[in-house]
Amino acid sequence: MPMLRHPYLILFLLLSVFIAKAQKPALNSGEPVIVNQDTLFKFYTGQGLFQPKERAQIVSKRLSDIISRFDFNPDSLVLKSDSVISIISYKSQLIMAVNSADAKFSELDRPQLAANYLNILKKRLGNVFKNNSVKDVIISILEAIAVLFALLLLIWLVKKAFRWLNAKLLKAWESRIAKLGEQGAPVGYANKVLPFITSAMRVLRLLVIILLIYLALPVAFLIFPWTKPIATELLGYVINPVKAILLSIFHYIPNLLTIAVIFLVTRYIVKLIKFIADEIANGSFTIKGFYPEWAIPTYNIIRVLLYAFMFVVIFPYLPGSDSKIFQGVTVFLGVLFSFGSSSAISNMVAGLVLTYMRPFKIGDRVKVGEITGDVVEKNLLITRIRTIKNEDITVPNSTILGGAVVNYTTSSKNLGLILHTSITIGYDAPWHIIHGLMIDAALATDGILAEPKPFVLQTDLNDFNVTYQVNAYTSLSHKMAVIYSNLHQNIQDKFNEAGVEIMSPHYTALRDGNTIQIPDDYKPKDYQKPGFKVEKEE
Repeated sequence: MPMLRHPYLILFLLLSVFIAKAQKPALNSGEPVIVNQDTLFKFYTGQGLFQPKERAQIVSKRLSDIISRFDFNPDSLVLKSDSVISIISYKSQLIMAVNSADAKFSELDRPQLAANYLNILKKRLGNVFKNNSVKDVIISILEAIAVLFALLLLIWLVKKAFRWLNAKLLKAWESRIAKLGEQGAPVGYANKVLPFITSAMRVLRLLVIILLIYLALPVAFLIFPWTKPIATELLGYVINPVKAILLSIFHYIPNLLTIAVIFLVTRYIVKLIKFIADEIANGSFTIKGFYPEWAIPTYNIIRVLLYAFMFVVIFPYLPGSDSKIFQGVTVFLGVLFSFGSSSAISNMVAGLVLTYMRPFKIGDRVKVGEITGDVVEKNLLITRIRTIKNEDITVPNSTILGGAVVNYTTSSKNLGLILHTSITIGYDAPWHIIHGLMIDAALATDGILAEPKPFVLQTDLNDFNVTYQVNAYTSLSHKMAVIYSNLHQNIQDKFNEAGVEIMSPHYTALRDGNTIQIPDDYKPKDYQKPGFKVEKEE
């Protein structure tokens, strides 16, 4: 038993037997290469990463594709062999490769086996092409004609549908115009819009027809094997952009959810601030040193700041925000806004200042420059004033901030607004009588308060007369013009009743020869023109 003394030798012999068995080709049924239900040959071994079955399926698919070509020619099948592998191709397209492992299942060597496969392909595929090419072409032509008829039918249906839709639209539009005419509304604009709508419908119909033709072309090209690449390319023009858009939307969903959360949080914070502002404006609760009329403007400022902050946070999540073009456009728009809105910015700043200065409120009677009227609108940019002649005048806030504003309403309800007017009376009239007459005229005027009592000031001692100014209190600042008019009427009546002339006595030298300057209804019944008094010296 000398061999038992060498266990390594025994192990080597066993491994040699195992390797020999492993290298011996396994006997199996093989995987057939089939074209048109006809088995051409079989593969007994795999190639690369492909198992025999996968390899046979791939080669069968390649062969089926080339025989479906209208220009297929079996003589174009070519065999190229080298020291490692043999390759069969058709017009530079790889069909199959034969390796040394395939030759182990045959009595031929690798080049001979590859040449045998080439002969089989040329003979069998040529017969298949001859038997099926004419029939396939006829069937393909019939299918193309069917596609053409289907396209024509769809175009006819589209035209008919649009004619029906136009009729319905025209009928509804005419009914609408008739109702507007019955209500007294102008219908000329509606008649101008109708041609635009009909033109838009024609354009839409044309686009639908073009879309149908474009979609029918790939279907027709898919029928013929030699035009399938064109069909694939045409479909790609539509499918690829749609696919890219859908994929972009799908990938953007996480950012979209983030934007939605940021927007909703900001929105509810704004709603909370709006609720607090409304409560302060309505007087439901107060904050020391914070006036109710500040509530809504402050809310508007905070809302703008919150939404601006929200946009800053959202900006990185916007699609394309990191691109240079997007950033360049953003900077360009910012520069345009800065240069084009300098006056608007100054008005906005002035509007903010005026809001917290509180020089006037909506409804106050004010005087801005030469403009006197009621404030009907006030915002960050402008203030709109309505005069007593119902003239709406828009004044920029920067103009108001740069000048003086007279508010007639602020103190009229508490202290009373003092209305005043002046007259000139000659020195020959006692001042206490003038004071009494002017006070009586003020008290007889509607809108003048009895308390505090009107008073008179003698503002000037002129060369020929004295200036008397009556001052009277009123709480009706919005009726200043009417009160002034009534006051002037009452002054005339009181002075005429007392026989006091309201005139500057410029004709003092001829006074005795002129009649008194008051209406005849107020003159005494026995009044006579005095005439000139002439005395003769002796």
